[in-house]
Amino acid sequence: MKRVGKPVFFIVAILIIAFTALSIVGINTHYGDKKNVFVKGVEDIRWGIDIRGGVDVTFTPPTDLKNVTDEQMLSAETIIKQRLVSLNITDSEVYTDYNKNRIIVRFPWKENEKNFDAEAAIQELGATAQLTFREGDSPDTTSDANIILTGSNVKDAQAQVNQENKQYVVALEFDSTGAKKFSDATAKLLQSNGAISIWMDETKISAPTVNAHITDGKAIIEGSFSADEAKSLAEKIKSGSLPFKLTTENFRTISPSLGLGARNAMGVAGVAAFILVCLFMISVYRLPGFVACIALAGQVGGSLAAIHGFFPVFSSFTLTLPGIAGIVLSIGMGVDANVITSERIKEEILNGKSINGAIDAGYHRGLSAVIDGNVTVIITAVVLMGAFGPPSGIWAKVLTPVFFMFGQSTAGAIYSFGYTLLIGVILNFVMGVTASRLMLKSISKFKPFQKLSLYGGAK
Repeated sequence: MKRVGKPVFFIVAILIIAFTALSIVGINTHYGDKKNVFVKGVEDIRWGIDIRGGVDVTFTPPTDLKNVTDEQMLSAETIIKQRLVSLNITDSEVYTDYNKNRIIVRFPWKENEKNFDAEAAIQELGATAQLTFREGDSPDTTSDANIILTGSNVKDAQAQVNQENKQYVVALEFDSTGAKKFSDATAKLLQSNGAISIWMDETKISAPTVNAHITDGKAIIEGSFSADEAKSLAEKIKSGSLPFKLTTENFRTISPSLGLGARNAMGVAGVAAFILVCLFMISVYRLPGFVACIALAGQVGGSLAAIHGFFPVFSSFTLTLPGIAGIVLSIGMGVDANVITSERIKEEILNGKSINGAIDAGYHRGLSAVIDGNVTVIITAVVLMGAFGPPSGIWAKVLTPVFFMFGQSTAGAIYSFGYTLLIGVILNFVMGVTASRLMLKSISKFKPFQKLSLYGGAK
């Protein structure tokens, strides 16, 4: 290893401590009830339903329904997402397992929620939906007289770009029956500059104004859409009516007080374990143990940063109780790596090597064991994320040949465990191997820290 200067210890240690502190407390300002977050901290973590409390439900098609297509499952997923939004539930997770024809829905309790009826919400999510095109901008709840056509008359809906003004639009195509009804409606509404509103059940998703008589069954919806907005509207329209009534395979609810109590208990246990580990490392391995504690703090800070979205390029992650367990376990892996190298350094000191020679030999001889142990954990974490993560996730796609026979079992809690474990082990290489070595090589240059007893030698 190249020569490491004396200032390196202070530079690395200060960066680690500052980064860890910032990842915990964050930076935000309050103006009245408005909170502006500049750097996310622990308060900004998205807690899973096993901590915050909420509902976990699995929907399937009726047992007597055969040959369910992927298109039908996608249609059902889109409508469920729309219904969640209409219920003001925006922090939800919806996964579709096409191999087993299951839709897994998770949503947390609302903040300070006391009277939420979980079973009623589940029944509403699984009931058949109806997409309708109606005259005017408001529904007629007393009759169906203002309904022009339904989702079954829609052949296709695509997000496109208008080549004249480069604006995103939604292109619709109707079947022959729908084309005739749409032609009659546009002829009538064009005279009064009326609108044709589009509804999913009783939730309005769009209300374009009629500006032409459309006779060919093809229409364009304009409205200053972004690319995502146009795509989302097209998917909602194309999904049409729910192809079947969803059956509730199973569901569970978790009390917010129970989840938060478990979170707080695990938080206290984690802090206590970190303190005890540091005391043990310092008492047994002295200076290498002290350096290892700084590296472990950096590993904890990095894990938190990867969860709450500290870095803008990475999305925030939902943390569950098993996810917290993954952080604690990864810290244990970090301690193991530092124990291995510290023991190696101690052995080299007792065999008569100089401090610098012992540090170099200790990290060199211990590296293979550290790599072997961490790589096996990385493989386990990747398999867990592939088996229990969303089907669209990178590891699920990579491991498709492994799971195609029996399908995935999407479980956010276990996926969270795999994620935090994987992040923690990767950070172990950064902090426990690289950063700790730089700090130890640097601090050993100072005369007060050149005593063999500080590295495990005889006093």
